[in-house]
Amino acid sequence: MTEGLRVGEVIEASTIGFTVQCYELYSIPPLGSLVKTSSGDTMLYAIVNGATTSGIEPGRRPVARGRNQASEEDIYRSNPQLKELLHSEFSALVVGGRQDGRVDHYLMPEPAHIHAFVYQCSPNEIREFSQELGFLKMLLASHTEVPAEELIAATLRQLAGVYPDRRAFLVRAGRELSVLLGGEYGRLRTILERIRE
Repeated sequence: MTEGLRVGEVIEASTIGFTVQCYELYSIPPLGSLVKTSSGDTMLYAIVNGATTSGIEPGRRPVARGRNQASEEDIYRSNPQLKELLHSEFSALVVGGRQDGRVDHYLMPEPAHIHAFVYQCSPNEIREFSQELGFLKMLLASHTEVPAEELIAATLRQLAGVYPDRRAFLVRAGRELSVLLGGEYGRLRTILERIRE
């Protein structure tokens, strides 16, 4: 489970997803990235589907501090306590898992554990996970703040980045989406426009 960059810990979990607090302020994996965590002996794979940076005290919003500063870096240099008063979090939608050495594209029996470490997946893991495209059906049915079409397009752009032939992967995914969406040409067109090279 140590392959990949560790980005944070699970602070909230359900069967369909989890929320991660990042170790470093603003160190949030990009929208559509594949991340992994554990639930006992099962590895969960999830797609980053939203992120926030806010104050650590609920109800207390950060205030503007840069009136007399030349850059954002100057604000943080003048106010070093900000890195302790702010935190970055992201949510991730579970789209599969690994049990008994096999990658499956469906919800796993149990949610992630609280305080489980969360890693960005390595290029090898991303290629293995995306050999089959069953996760697309799960993303199409998702109900998140980010519209499903935008999330799918972001995911495909992220996944395609690890393939030597990005275009071949995107064409394969486009064909799968055309089957899954059937007569929903508007949705299909929206996704295809956003993954066009």
